[in-house]
Amino acid sequence: MKRRTLLQTGSVVLTLGLAELARGATILTVRIWPAPEYTRITIESDGALVAKPIFVPSPPRLAVDLEGITLNPALKELVAKLRADDPNIAGIRVGQFSPTVVRLVVDLKLPIRPQVFSLAPVAAYQNRLVMDLYPVNQIDPLEALIAERFPGSPATPTPAPQAASGPQPTTASADPLGELIVQHSQKSASVAVASNSINATKSGASYVDSTRASGQNGTKLSGKTDVPPPAATDRLIIIALDPGHGGEDPGAVGPGGTREKDVVLRLAHLMRERINATSVNGNTMRAYLTRDADFFVPLQVRVQKARRVQADLFVSLHADAFFTPDPQGASVFALSQGGASSSAARWMAAKENKADLIGGLNVQTKDATVQRALLDMSTTAQINDSLKLGGSLLGEIGRVGKLHKAKVEQAAFAVLKAPDIPSVLVEAAFISNPREEAKLNSAEFLNQLADALMRGIERYFSKNPPLARNRIRS
Repeated sequence: MKRRTLLQTGSVVLTLGLAELARGATILTVRIWPAPEYTRITIESDGALVAKPIFVPSPPRLAVDLEGITLNPALKELVAKLRADDPNIAGIRVGQFSPTVVRLVVDLKLPIRPQVFSLAPVAAYQNRLVMDLYPVNQIDPLEALIAERFPGSPATPTPAPQAASGPQPTTASADPLGELIVQHSQKSASVAVASNSINATKSGASYVDSTRASGQNGTKLSGKTDVPPPAATDRLIIIALDPGHGGEDPGAVGPGGTREKDVVLRLAHLMRERINATSVNGNTMRAYLTRDADFFVPLQVRVQKARRVQADLFVSLHADAFFTPDPQGASVFALSQGGASSSAARWMAAKENKADLIGGLNVQTKDATVQRALLDMSTTAQINDSLKLGGSLLGEIGRVGKLHKAKVEQAAFAVLKAPDIPSVLVEAAFISNPREEAKLNSAEFLNQLADALMRGIERYFSKNPPLARNRIRS
């Protein structure tokens, strides 16, 4: 009897297993992350989904067939989660296309370059199907910053790069910076010029670094010179602010539920206000945020974005965390080409470098290998300048709060590997410490911290004036 019972039980288990396999995965939850740069749709399930995407360019829409599943309430919620102000998605439709296929249709507001890929379980997430919707035409970030400097001259859309593409080559077509300067000079008789100011050339000539554009005696080596140059403008100093994590990646979460990605974004907005209201030796400063809303940006894309606007400095903002609630204080990190300066720095870099796994990077992107190579090009000069910047910031941070380390630490942070931009990572406080979590939720403390970081940037520039160079369209 026991043997017969065991065989019967085994056959039931086998039958249930086959039914489970036939049923396929179950949708657990869905999320939409809207942003001007791209909108991400995430479908999380208890098993890997089999998806077949179909993109229709006119009118633009993305259809995705999910095979082996049936429509459930979690997937239906996708329609309700779409925001009316989503910059890329006009509407979402979902239905049971056949007994074993659910069809999802995303109606788009503009031409889109979609990427659809799967992510294996990691951290708190199970299997994820990701749809990234990148506008074909995006506002050039450098032109947008220039347009801020010259109101009334809107930035123009330029072809958008792939999600993980490298810096675009300089074009020999109409020079947007030159045109903006010409327009500005027509409105006023003259513009104040600092000692490291730049000259605008006639539309059609590219802007290049002054060391390449002229000889030792100042004679121009290239570009048209048949007409006098228009009035000059002051040097635009760009600070790239990089709020860590975002979107699918919340970063560290404090004991009270505070998410790192939210805190550092608020800090970045406060710093942007201060930077945009500041000048250095008469030169206008502008802040550029690698993300200005709650969406995910891969590590190498953060580096790429800073290089695309030709940033003078790169400051990545984070909140530290540990397994116990005791550690406290702020830290500043620079890149290390060799070993880390401490075991703690090595551990911190390894933790931050895992952001792509949690946030969801499309590893099938064609030029991922090129991007990884780019991240290994950092120079000794960049690291030396980064240490100087970090020291200036650390000295000012110590005036408004405790320091976890009294000197700038070094480790192989992927986000600090821009080869030509002094780059630091600031851990504002330990979000895992209840007292410091409360400080990070305090508007007073965040304003004090933003003031300190601003003073540190000004202090750095007072000893290390920005190089006299001209902006080129990237």
